Amino acid sequence: MSQSVTTKKLVIAISSRALFNLDESHKVFESEGLEAYSRYQIEREEEVLEPGDAFAMVKKLLNVNAMLEDGPRVEVILLSRNSADTGLRVFNSIKHYGLDIVRAAFTGGQSPYRYIAPFSCHLFLSTDADDVRHALEHGVAAATLMPSNRENQQSQELRFAFDGDAVLFSDEAEKVYKTEGLAAFTQSEVAAARTPLSGGPFKSFLAALHSLQSEFKENCPIRTALVTARSAPAHERVIRTLRAWNIRIDESLFLGGMDKGQFLKAYGADVFFDDQQQHCMSAQQHVATGHVPHGIANLKLETGAAAPKFKQE
Repeated sequence: MSQSVTTKKLVIAISSRALFNLDESHKVFESEGLEAYSRYQIEREEEVLEPGDAFAMVKKLLNVNAMLEDGPRVEVILLSRNSADTGLRVFNSIKHYGLDIVRAAFTGGQSPYRYIAPFSCHLFLSTDADDVRHALEHGVAAATLMPSNRENQQSQELRFAFDGDAVLFSDEAEKVYKTEGLAAFTQSEVAAARTPLSGGPFKSFLAALHSLQSEFKENCPIRTALVTARSAPAHERVIRTLRAWNIRIDESLFLGGMDKGQFLKAYGADVFFDDQQQHCMSAQQHVATGHVPHGIANLKLETGAAAPKFKQE
């Protein structure tokens, strides 16, 4: 395969626990250890696993390939802390559901993040927060999937939703809000309305999605939405930033601090990405949600400091 073909694909890396429901076997691992876990998985390797929180999204992504005339444009890579031996149940389940996933890395208990770059991944989804942080530190869009109470979306359309600051954009504006308050944030954003924000960890993934969307002249199966706590007049800088990036967002919701959950349900998001835990907790009641542990919202205030100082949680 040529390099040009490889780089043209949208590549998603996903952990086995995000793709399938491995709660029962994980309980065995936590309570009885690795040997008992391995025995549990091997004894049940012919038992099909139930879908996990990212299953529907992955299935819809892979279905996009059938709609394109010039060959597959989406690839899903399995990155798992299982060994190949205990991972056989995962691959058997992939085969059962007819998912076109052929590449995988089984790391035998080690973090799999080091294989994200060699696979040229645009996005990494996992239930392991440490693996996600490692991926973000190495410049890859990544999120920790949170348990969801959502109902499966029946539509074949794939709908992504993104928070703005510290996800699509850098946290430069959010730092002003966290340290100086809403009035200072609003004043700063109005003054910088024509200055594009720097890109956040999900900018490259959004750009890859936009490129894929552009291949559909009509009836595009992928839709994107910006769901942000911003409101007017702080909206202008966001709009001008996306325009400067030459990236189109299908829907933009400027909620002015309102709860995001019901809006995400109305939009019908297959997955929503946000950097703030409280927003994720609201969203996960309605849609699959990925926490992005990036930016000032994921730092904690050091006490006893003359000026606000933050350190990594």
